[in-house]
Amino acid sequence: MNNTGRNALLGLLALTVTGQAGSQDVFIYPQKGQSAEQQNKDEYECYQWARENSGFDPMAAPATSSPRPRTQEKSHGALKGAGVGAVGGALLGSSSKTTRRAAAAGGLIGGVRQHQHNSREQQRVDDWEQRETSAYANNRSNYNRAYAACLEGRGYTVK
Repeated sequence: MNNTGRNALLGLLALTVTGQAGSQDVFIYPQKGQSAEQQNKDEYECYQWARENSGFDPMAAPATSSPRPRTQEKSHGALKGAGVGAVGGALLGSSSKTTRRAAAAGGLIGGVRQHQHNSREQQRVDDWEQRETSAYANNRSNYNRAYAACLEGRGYTVK
């Protein structure tokens, strides 16, 4: 995947998953009168613990777990089909009318096949993007749960 495509996907993942920043942010309240300095220390230590235990680092740029599927978009299907149809029509029929009809039928079939192929290729890419986005969201959720559990264990209310 070229850098532009990779950056676009990473941007998409970031917007899709973290675009709901309000729901990703947590509010932390010290229940036991912890100082701001202690809270900062606890938050950092819990960040490290959650990162190690979940395998997810919210500070790292999003990355894909598998490469983007390679696609081969077909083109000129109608033209190729028309050519094959014309040759077949010329071999089978003696009239130019038969050749034209065969070329038209071949062009139609070639265009339909090209469209079907390109649709399947696009569906593969769409499925991959959805899997990657879902995996990112799941990993982020696991991290958030671990982070909250750590802070709650140290005497904070996390919402």
